[in-house]
Amino acid sequence: MTVQLPFEQAHPLEVAPLLRQLQHDGVIHRVRTAVGDHAWLVTGYEQVRRLLCDERLGRSHPDPGNAARLGESVMLGGPMGNYDTEQADHARRRSLLQPHFSPRRMRKLRPRVEELTTVLLDDLARHGSPADLHQALAVPLPIQVICELLGVPYADRDQFRAWSEAAGDVRDRARSEQGMRELSGYGRQLAVRKRKQPGDDVISRLCADGLDDDEIATLSTNLLFAGHETTVVAIDMGVLCLLANPAERRALADDPDRITAAVEEILRAPGRSGGGIPRYARTSLQIGKVTVRAGDLVLLDNRAANHDPAVFPSPGRFDITRDGPGHLSFGHGAHYCIGAPLARMELQAVFSQLPVRFPAMRLTVPAGRLPLRSGALTGGLTTLPVEW
Repeated sequence: MTVQLPFEQAHPLEVAPLLRQLQHDGVIHRVRTAVGDHAWLVTGYEQVRRLLCDERLGRSHPDPGNAARLGESVMLGGPMGNYDTEQADHARRRSLLQPHFSPRRMRKLRPRVEELTTVLLDDLARHGSPADLHQALAVPLPIQVICELLGVPYADRDQFRAWSEAAGDVRDRARSEQGMRELSGYGRQLAVRKRKQPGDDVISRLCADGLDDDEIATLSTNLLFAGHETTVVAIDMGVLCLLANPAERRALADDPDRITAAVEEILRAPGRSGGGIPRYARTSLQIGKVTVRAGDLVLLDNRAANHDPAVFPSPGRFDITRDGPGHLSFGHGAHYCIGAPLARMELQAVFSQLPVRFPAMRLTVPAGRLPLRSGALTGGLTTLPVEW
């Protein structure tokens, strides 16, 4: 029987029962995506990690109009890039962006991220209980940080977030395409503005590197989308992990030195699977006992891999002292997320302060009743109601 995506998930932190069964049965499975196309879902940690580095898999397709799709979003729903030049194009983009996320620049940014976090928590304390932590903290912090890093006016946040949400729509292709057009047009406007009035920010430095407006728009809007959407979700999920595990929350509040390991567990532990990272086979290859044909869609499920019991003992347990192999939430190899240091920095700022300042915080509704963004590329919550 071919499994239909997406998986039904009753709790935002737990792996879907059907996915658990698939993991038990093997490392690769025939599935049908949300738009009805066939694909191969890879769930084993070692296989996902290895295939993320395998040059026989790519993001492009020789016949993109007829390629299988994961969803309707233009962001990750189907093929992307030029089939003949994909690897060279990716290497060039990465070389352009890597200096802006260097350890030196991240160290320079850390005090500002911590300051922004403190201000938002001060506002939360003044607001008082109850509150929506999604709107009070998870959304504004990553947006403020990415705006300052890129040189994007924070006053434009409602506009570009609406476009980002549209671009990430996995169900409505027309809405996703329109959102991407709006984001790209906005990126070109930013490039024109920065050429006239440069600042100490990423877009200004890309202008100085001699890139044209279209390439700057592509790079900056991708950073704008990825730089806030995924971290919003990570903050929400991290809060849920700690609220669901009060002993771990107290241990973190009592020992600030645990923050690095705690953030890594926060990044690993949530079990939601959106189907995985899409790749297309550039040639036939063997995965487990399955022969994947050239052109096939292969979904590398890094979230399922993070819960592989062969690698992570008792994977459903949230444990901030967990030791062993690293999670795959940021990918692996040449496509490892370039913004990972920034995301870690934001999560460390949040979870080094939140458990200490709000030790009595709790959900006002059961976690299983929290509304999920089921039609969004990054998933996550629409609200996070808490009291203290």
